Amino acid sequence: MGRLMALLILVIPGILATIGIKIMRDALFGVFYPIFFYLGIQFFIGLIFFLGGLSFIAGFIFYRDKKRNLTKGKGRSKKKR
Repeated sequence: MGRLMALLILVIPGILATIGIKIMRDALFGVFYPIFFYLGIQFFIGLIFFLGGLSFIAGFIFYRDKKRNLTKGKGRSKKKR
């Protein structure tokens, strides 16, 4: 059950990032969605979706690697001697 929840937590931001890419692509090619008022706003919302999903997935992977000591010093906590 725990692995399924972790998979869902990663799939939802991935879908959001994919939708963001599609909205940005449609704005560049002039396909207008009536929800947005202008193509510039459509592109900006797509960019926010893409960067939000990508940063969530990247943060998740970085946190997991830091917890398993797979990072090379940057972001790793220093132990006191």
